[in-house]
Amino acid sequence: MSERRPSPVSKNAGNGRSARRSVWRRALPPEQDTAELPEPGAASAVESAEQPSVVEAALYRDGVRVSTPATLAETYRELRDQPSGMAWIGLARPTSGELLSLAAEFDLHPLAVEDAMEAHQRPKLERYGDTLFVVLRAARYLDAPEEVDFAELHVFVGPDFVITVRHGAAPDLSAVRSRMEDSPDLLKLGPEAVLYAILDAVVDGYAPVVAGVQNDIDEIETEVFRGEPEVSRRIYELSREMVEFQRATRPLVGMLHGLMAGFTKYETEEELQRYLRDVADHVTHISERVDGFRQALTEILTVNATLVTQQQNAEMRALAEAGFEQNEEIKKISSWAAILFAPTLVGTIYGMNFREMPELHWVLGYPFAIVLMAVVCTSLYFIFKRKDWL
Repeated sequence: MSERRPSPVSKNAGNGRSARRSVWRRALPPEQDTAELPEPGAASAVESAEQPSVVEAALYRDGVRVSTPATLAETYRELRDQPSGMAWIGLARPTSGELLSLAAEFDLHPLAVEDAMEAHQRPKLERYGDTLFVVLRAARYLDAPEEVDFAELHVFVGPDFVITVRHGAAPDLSAVRSRMEDSPDLLKLGPEAVLYAILDAVVDGYAPVVAGVQNDIDEIETEVFRGEPEVSRRIYELSREMVEFQRATRPLVGMLHGLMAGFTKYETEEELQRYLRDVADHVTHISERVDGFRQALTEILTVNATLVTQQQNAEMRALAEAGFEQNEEIKKISSWAAILFAPTLVGTIYGMNFREMPELHWVLGYPFAIVLMAVVCTSLYFIFKRKDWL
């Protein structure tokens, strides 16, 4: 957690921030020199040039909202006028100008600002001086397509400010703000309490996802034993989502234990310690459930592959049996065709009635032909019968 100030900020806080801005400028790479940085008082020019993405900014003192500035410039000015207050600034997909303005005012580290600009970061907790930079992966379950939607949330926590940078629809930070404003005793604990509330909201948002995934797995198990043709694709897609879910939840366990390890060092309030331990317990439970889901999907995929193989073997046996029966029928037809072909051949030869055929004037020619056809047919019949063709 960020180090608590032993006493309220002095009236010269604005001069301190100006000094920090010069340090921040020196830390920038050459392509982002001071010429590109807006002064805190000039933030309105940035906002007029680019569409503002500030969702809500508010100043608090002793857990109570005292002001709702409309622009970043007003927020900076009022925070300097109220050194004992705390600023909570919420942004959604901010522009680079807005982030640079915030960085110059609050002395945010360039690496953290770069991460917030680019997004697509893994969940992590990093400390830069007296500022914490937290990356969270929020999730929500979409009922209509039956899939999990992931979003990214970056949080800067300093001695007298909290800045949230949201990339995506989740979580609903307006509900977090309302909850904290309804609990002034908790909110007056400072920026660390706001960080706890954000962590708690992200973790609570995992519960509907877990319930939706559990329902999907139950449906998939039913479809597997029904032999639904598209179930393999659904198993694969849900497995991919569980990999993403693991990447979102598993690092949180270590992050929260790291926060808890600093309770004594940073003199975290006892009440806040209890809240954070509760969040850590929930994260551990969610992470175990997600691991179980992935294992269950792997086993279901194996069972599905086995059932598909068994079904294919049964179909192959049925085809083989049908082919065998067809072959037997072909044998019978071929046998009778051969038997009937023999007398037809004899009859055809003796029916040509050529003058010089010696058998035409033979008295026993007709009986001989009849006997010959009978002998040939009988012989063929017994031959095919012996070969089980008939």
